[in-house]
Amino acid sequence: MAAVWLLGLLGSPTLGQGVGAEGIDPNRRCFECHGQSHIAELDPLERLSMVGTWLDAETPPPEGWEEKQWELRGDEPERRTGLYIQTDALAGSAHAAVTCVECHTDAARLPHEPSLQLQTCATECHEAQASAYPTGSHYEALQNNDELAPTCASCHGGHQIKPVGDLQSEQHRLNSIFMCAECHEKHMKDTPGGYKPRSHIEAYFKSAHGRAVAESGLVNAPTCSDCHTAHAVHPVEHPDSPVHRDQIPQTCGRCHVGILKIYDTSIHGQLAAEGDPDAPVCTDCHTSHEIIHPDAVAFKLASGERCGACHEDRIKHYQETFHGKALALGRGSVAACFDCHGHHDIVGIDDEHSRLFGEKKLETCRQCHPSATAKFTGYLAHADHLNREHYPVLYWTFVIMTAIVVGTFLFFGAHTIMWFARSVLLLFRDRKRFMEIKRLAREDRETFIRFRPFERFLHVLVMTSFLLLVATGMPLKFYYTGWAKAVVNAIGGLEAAAQLHRLGAVVTFAYFALHIGSLLFAGVSGRERFRSPRTGRYSPVQFLKVFFGPDLPYPHIQDFRDWWAHQKWFFGKGPQPQFDKWTYWEKFDYLAVFWGVTVIGLSGLVMWFPEFFTRFMPGWTINVALIIHSDEALLAAGFIFAFHFFNVHFRPEKFPLDSVIFSGRISKAEMLHERRRWYDRLVATGRLDAIRVKDEWSQWRRVIHPLGYLAFGIGLALLALIVYAMGSRLIAGGH
Repeated sequence: MAAVWLLGLLGSPTLGQGVGAEGIDPNRRCFECHGQSHIAELDPLERLSMVGTWLDAETPPPEGWEEKQWELRGDEPERRTGLYIQTDALAGSAHAAVTCVECHTDAARLPHEPSLQLQTCATECHEAQASAYPTGSHYEALQNNDELAPTCASCHGGHQIKPVGDLQSEQHRLNSIFMCAECHEKHMKDTPGGYKPRSHIEAYFKSAHGRAVAESGLVNAPTCSDCHTAHAVHPVEHPDSPVHRDQIPQTCGRCHVGILKIYDTSIHGQLAAEGDPDAPVCTDCHTSHEIIHPDAVAFKLASGERCGACHEDRIKHYQETFHGKALALGRGSVAACFDCHGHHDIVGIDDEHSRLFGEKKLETCRQCHPSATAKFTGYLAHADHLNREHYPVLYWTFVIMTAIVVGTFLFFGAHTIMWFARSVLLLFRDRKRFMEIKRLAREDRETFIRFRPFERFLHVLVMTSFLLLVATGMPLKFYYTGWAKAVVNAIGGLEAAAQLHRLGAVVTFAYFALHIGSLLFAGVSGRERFRSPRTGRYSPVQFLKVFFGPDLPYPHIQDFRDWWAHQKWFFGKGPQPQFDKWTYWEKFDYLAVFWGVTVIGLSGLVMWFPEFFTRFMPGWTINVALIIHSDEALLAAGFIFAFHFFNVHFRPEKFPLDSVIFSGRISKAEMLHERRRWYDRLVATGRLDAIRVKDEWSQWRRVIHPLGYLAFGIGLALLALIVYAMGSRLIAGGH
């Protein structure tokens, strides 16, 4: 049937003849076959008969035609829908005036070969593109018989190809990025190492470039072909690739003309011009596909890592400053590398054009600290507190603070271990007696006032403010841990954490001031105690006797005796000591608050108001304040959550909670067991009945105890996180 169909073509000129003749459609003979819809339905044998039999008696077949063996291979598709071409297929396209055989040159005679050559538009029409395409990786894939290799038609379209400026063109700037993305996502597979080639496609669509095209419709924003070219597409490592490292500045500079001009004068640009392979180019800072707008917080957050790739020694020390820690935790308002050193205009700090040269440094600092003075510029942005030669003040500050922290932990760690071991030994030796003493201490209905309501109120302020300070401050110290980031995010960001931290500081100063005020008030109202019993006059000696007497928590020689007796009891070398109203460890806790509020408070104020303090102090004072504040805070948190909790609540005699600080009451049984000296002194002076009390505490216990357990739970959780953070840093070899 197909052969008969072709008889109508005999005697006619070849398809290439008659082109342009008046009244003759140059594509008529093509459409006489391909314009019939049922051509797509012919079976393989009929299709072969159409092109495998020379039926034109007047025109001899081409040389070699007779020797060809036209046989089915057996893998031909049953139907070839692509054989049917509508007669108006080229209408409205860029090739509307082009004849079929101008592209399908091997179909110029009929019948033609069963399989036509895949066209690459390598004709005189597109010489420049045709000469570029074979040099690229797309053509290489085609030569390697990659069925998915891009060709002219697969990128630009087939018969309905539109000019690239046409909005309907697949290569219009608003459309081409989607075509490239679809092709690369479909063709490229994940590597054995886990790299996902399509990840750069996703990154581009989220980038400033991709969003400008895909979301905003900006046709002047860069598309794939702007950076990789359209036809001579080369791998990144190819020297002719526009995205090869040596070509990057010029490629980006085609759009960012002014920035390229600035970059060329920078130290980075000069190194690149000299051929230094390590010189930073655009993609080192901005990356290739994940390009973030430089004003975005995410860009600043990533800047430290990118600058640190080359300046590892500088970034390491920057990260230990407040700026570095805050930036790592997501606070974009602090100074990053480029805020001080510049970005495209970076030059050496000894260059007069540098932002850190001479008086320009103060102008740079005032970008964030508008009231800064000349002394403020003495702040050390990259100081190494372990470098004794260059930073002796910071070094010795760190050494002294470390010695205080380690010494305190070692001393009280040993004290706690010995106490715990002795208590456990007593528990196992006579469990019944041990538990009976513990029960009596809790259930004895005869109680006495130990803490007044005002003192209990102050302790609530101490407890809540301290937990708040640790919860909001320790994440900054241990910024490198995952839990620090999680805590900061849960709080609402570092800015929210900073405000809460300052609130905790205000509460701390408030309760400290209230306590000092209460001491002064008590001293004035009870000033008669300071009169000498012998002369009746106010006496400094009498004042010291009262001040350092057993009713106030200030050190006395008896405290050393109590400590020594306690150590002997730990080792079974003496009886369990009896104490007065205040034990030696309680006095240490009490005085530690004075030390902590002073040291942590003052250093915190320096960091809170650096511009004010550097009006009369050198800028490196801020660095010193950070070391002191950080280490002293660590000491306070570790001491409270470990040793204070044990001494007061978690030793076997008290576990799980000693409610005296909440109730203000201590039972007679407990006084007789642990504070016999206080009880005997009160009896001897006739003051015992004055502090005897029996009230509704049992009702309040149900409310206060859960709050106490909550505070302990938070404290222990923070302690565990601190230990984990320090352990991970030590294992990793940090400091």
